[in-house]
Amino acid sequence: MAFRSSVTTTFNVYKTLQPIYTGGDVGLGNDGRVLLTCLGEEALLTDLDTGQLLARVEGDGEILTTLLVTPSLSHLIACSRSLFMKIYSIEPLEDSSRLLNIALQRTLKPHTTPVVVGAVDRTSTLLATGGADGIIKIWDIRGGYVSHTFRGHAGVISALYFFEAPMTAIKSDSVKHKLRSQASNHDREDTVMLDQDGKQSDAHTFYLASGSEDGKIRVWDLVKRKSIAILDSHVSVVRSLSFSSEQNALVSASRDKTAIIWDSWSWKAKKVIPTLEGLESIGFLNSGALLYTGGESNFLRIWDVKTGREVTKEQTAGGDDDGILHILHNSFLGFLITVHTNQTLVLHSLAPLLKLELGSSLDPLPVLRRVSGTHDEIIDLAYVTPSRELLALATNSEDIRLVSLARQKVEEAAGTAGQYFGADVALLRGHEDIIICLDVDWSGCWLATGAKDNTARLWRINHVEKSYESFAVFTGHAESLGAISLPSQPPPIGSAAHTSPLDHPPVFLLTGSQDRTIKRWDVVSKTLAKGDKRLPRAIYTRKAHDKDINAIAVNHSSTLFASASQDRTVKIWSVEEGEIQGVLRGHRRGVWSIKFAPKDTPAISGDSGPASSNRGLVLTGSGDKTVKIWSLIDYSCLRTMEGHTNSVLKVIWMPPPQQSGDLKTPRSSRGVQVATAGGDGLVKIWDTNSGECDCTLDNHTDRVWALAVNPEDNMIVSGGGDSVVTFWKDTTSSTIAASAAASTARVEQEQRLQNYVHHGNYREAITLALQLNHPARLLALFTTVVSTNSPEPGSLSGLKAVDEVLQSLADEQLFTLLLRLRDWNTNARTAPVAQRILWVLMKCHPATRLTGLRGKGKGSGLQEVLNGLKAYTERHYKRMEELVDESYLVDYTLREMEAVGFVDGEITIGVSDTVMV
Repeated sequence: MAFRSSVTTTFNVYKTLQPIYTGGDVGLGNDGRVLLTCLGEEALLTDLDTGQLLARVEGDGEILTTLLVTPSLSHLIACSRSLFMKIYSIEPLEDSSRLLNIALQRTLKPHTTPVVVGAVDRTSTLLATGGADGIIKIWDIRGGYVSHTFRGHAGVISALYFFEAPMTAIKSDSVKHKLRSQASNHDREDTVMLDQDGKQSDAHTFYLASGSEDGKIRVWDLVKRKSIAILDSHVSVVRSLSFSSEQNALVSASRDKTAIIWDSWSWKAKKVIPTLEGLESIGFLNSGALLYTGGESNFLRIWDVKTGREVTKEQTAGGDDDGILHILHNSFLGFLITVHTNQTLVLHSLAPLLKLELGSSLDPLPVLRRVSGTHDEIIDLAYVTPSRELLALATNSEDIRLVSLARQKVEEAAGTAGQYFGADVALLRGHEDIIICLDVDWSGCWLATGAKDNTARLWRINHVEKSYESFAVFTGHAESLGAISLPSQPPPIGSAAHTSPLDHPPVFLLTGSQDRTIKRWDVVSKTLAKGDKRLPRAIYTRKAHDKDINAIAVNHSSTLFASASQDRTVKIWSVEEGEIQGVLRGHRRGVWSIKFAPKDTPAISGDSGPASSNRGLVLTGSGDKTVKIWSLIDYSCLRTMEGHTNSVLKVIWMPPPQQSGDLKTPRSSRGVQVATAGGDGLVKIWDTNSGECDCTLDNHTDRVWALAVNPEDNMIVSGGGDSVVTFWKDTTSSTIAASAAASTARVEQEQRLQNYVHHGNYREAITLALQLNHPARLLALFTTVVSTNSPEPGSLSGLKAVDEVLQSLADEQLFTLLLRLRDWNTNARTAPVAQRILWVLMKCHPATRLTGLRGKGKGSGLQEVLNGLKAYTERHYKRMEELVDESYLVDYTLREMEAVGFVDGEITIGVSDTVMV
């Protein structure tokens, strides 16, 4: 018989891994910790060391085209396709957290076309914007006004860069001819500018370099407000500019696959470096002795400025969809950040450059760590490592991302940069196409993946030694793999395989493919003698289904496995022989997911009675929006659970209830539960005995493809098409404890309220009645006070204690009381009490306070309450006026009857008329 569980199951969001970057501009503060990124129309400020979201700036509905942060982290500038530019101030919050307060200072319309590029000078006071109209404007950030407007470019502005240099380093065209005769007799390095006292001048002048899509570069003198040089050597769009005061040189990078170093004295090309790739970013390193470049090859490259030679050794070209969009560098920091087209940020160490010898080469700069801007669509995930401290993500790409689940506080994480919850740990590369499925063995040390490249791979995860390597490749399927499974049965305790799981890979691997076949593979152990070149081989291949295979699962004893297909069937197979043991039919659409019940799962009550789990139970989820539990005794359906509004994409069994210790714990009282994820973006927890949904978890905006649970703490993790990974913490115990404590406290408060009423302590009684939200008792209290026969002198309500209570009410209590008065005013019997208390409130509180009251609900304010009071008050007064009018008739009748007298049974009317009665 089905029954509803008496224990409430609750899960709350513990943490989420959300996208921080989906393309666009990226900025970094001088401290190297605050990272500014674009997320569609929003801007995010994130702590690079701890991963903490410091602030979020809402957009205006349009995609951001330019996003900048000042080096001093004083202001943020955002420009969007709406043609508006917003300037925000950045200030730390007063509390001890690192959270930032973002306040909008002003909104401007800088150009008639969208702002496509911008730059901020090193003093954080000047802002340059370049539009698609070819106009450049320089703004005072704090004042919000335009200080310069430059015209001259014929195309879209593509690069801007502020720099300053001594007056001796840069000469404009107007003074060059005056010094030409002097320069012919002396070296340029010996030519200096003298001040009025005849001493060498060290005055600096501010300049702005700009590049456009026509390949031309202009240098603007901000003091003279004009262009002092036009550099025309590139044949494609100029993407990046930088200046070195040590070298007195400007460098430009273009998509014409060249980098040009310009002499700031003559503005002639000093050196042209063919990079053989379209460049997106460039800058100086080591006091101008080196250059860094990034572009379409997806690699960070270092160049010698003097010779034009590439210092880094040759690197293999990246994929077609890879490339570097931006490079963030600050001379105060020991690293630089490359921003890639796949929304990944990579931190590179600059330490090897400090030991670089002249003319030598070096390996590519070491990667300190990676930061995933977005995980894209989460297709599958799994806990890995024995302690379940890493999460493996299949993210709609050919790589597997390993994410840290280290549960550190923000303060602790600050000491170990990059070791925070959700930080990228490693990237497993090897597949050549998108990974669709993955599975992990009992130990968490072995991870199996299947991809669209028709292959499966087995990965060895050694987190202690930071070793994550591909152990074996399984090739043989004719089409992409859609299902994969490893045995989950742990070896005997004390055995070598149990003690050292890293040295003992799984015995076999099962795969299912779109070619409608399943294969069992023999995994070759690395303990074999060196030189053994045997490759993993398929023990058997079976034509399993008529359509694509979506899922494969192995039971807890590794004797049976199940396959689920789009042909709406589930088949049970023997692991050893690969023979069909049974077929489960009943779903009306394709079956997306399947799981065997864990070991020691209690018996489940089906529609026809209790079913033993000795033989086995199978859980399935289908495109027909249903979840089914099957018995392997007779291959019948025990229970069907309905509740999802879209396809059920993933199903899992929750860890079995505790069978030892305190049997009164909430987890042991719940019975057997399962979790499901659907295309409706919901995760549901089900009671298998009743078939009822215990709770629904909602934190995704797209379909949820992936679902897993940590057996140690019941932590559920879900991943979906919205690029969000949500960790759900089991809060059932705390919820039940809090509910019990709240119930006990409420009973005690109600008893206190009754005691106050009994003893006539109206002050405390009214306050407690408002707190407990008891309108009936509150009305009874006010009725008793208002209708008292002996009111206290000077009291508005009847009792001075009640007047003091009404005067001392908090805003929330005052608004709640007004709501109660509105309700009481609708009844003619309680309206006098409501009117009296309302009059007292109006006398006790100024109008300025009453007009500022607002409730918790959306749109609930004093105006709504007053409208309700006004409508019924007018009705009550109208009724009173009608009663007054009718009273005049009664008065008239009584006055006329006073003249009527009874004399000897006769009624005398007037003077002479007599009527006999």
